[in-house]
Amino acid sequence: MNPRDDIPRLVRELRSRTGLTQEKFAAKLGVTFPTINRWENGRARPSPLAMEKIEALLRSMGDRCSDLLVEIFGDEPV
Repeated sequence: MNPRDDIPRLVRELRSRTGLTQEKFAAKLGVTFPTINRWENGRARPSPLAMEKIEALLRSMGDRCSDLLVEIFGDEPV
């Protein structure tokens, strides 16, 4: 299975590691709460722009999220 197919788990895990509610996580990414909810429940997928923001957030978190960065984007943090 393509790791990008597991977006619901990625979003939940990243949100958990940041310690943010769905509402606060949505604000951080510039989307709405229902959008995060749909991503986490597998009813929608992040747009390419949202995926760029998710990748930037993962990179900014360094070692705490390097495993997710490798798993989803296939590269090491810079």
